[in-house]
Amino acid sequence: MSLLTLRNLGVTRGQRVTVDDLNLTVPPGEVLGLIGPNGAGKTTLMRAALGLQPCTGDSNLAAMSATDRARHAAWLPQAREIAWPVTVETLVGLGRSPHGGAPADKAAAITRALDRTDLITFRHRIATELSGGEQARVLLARALAQETPLLLADEPVAGLDPAHQIATMEIFAGLAAEGRSVVVSLHDLGLAARHCTRLLMLDRGRMVALGPPAEVLTDARLARVFGVEAWRQETPKGLLLQPMSLAQDP
Repeated sequence: MSLLTLRNLGVTRGQRVTVDDLNLTVPPGEVLGLIGPNGAGKTTLMRAALGLQPCTGDSNLAAMSATDRARHAAWLPQAREIAWPVTVETLVGLGRSPHGGAPADKAAAITRALDRTDLITFRHRIATELSGGEQARVLLARALAQETPLLLADEPVAGLDPAHQIATMEIFAGLAAEGRSVVVSLHDLGLAARHCTRLLMLDRGRMVALGPPAEVLTDARLARVFGVEAWRQETPKGLLLQPMSLAQDP
């Protein structure tokens, strides 16, 4: 069973190829990290997979009706604008829109999402009055309230403090443990190495490598794709990796 299947997916903008003939399968129980430098195609890949970006090739998500897709995959984009001064509870409840159902079921899903993101005490606060990091967590809670088999999240930890960055990645691990999957774009290679089950490294729209973090994050690829040298250490809790300096020219 595959929650996300992409076949020969391609996106071209003008004369520039932003995603080039990409094939990918995401089974249940996975946290797949999308990594690559700015402009590598991470956001475009997720938008095309969701049918939000014109593309060539096939995506099982794009082939679904809008309702079926909203019940199968939740989307957490980079943009974090909250337009209306509504309560956190109301905003998170918007994640239940594809499902309908009894009010009690909706309320229970909202509470689960708020609890998972440590926002129970924020339930009645006005979302637009929160800090940027708090608003990011509320939008994550909205996506979690959708309770879909698949979550696509575009740079969800950007701007969060270290504790909430780790907490967010642990939420994703919890979803995977439940048999769901997360596709998440990340710029923090340390978080990607520590918390993702697999990594897809992109560069200029092309797949450079796909596999477990220790296999993907080689010194040669870090130097060639990211232009950095990194310190690494295998530990009982997984791979620790920290970029340390710019790569030296060969």
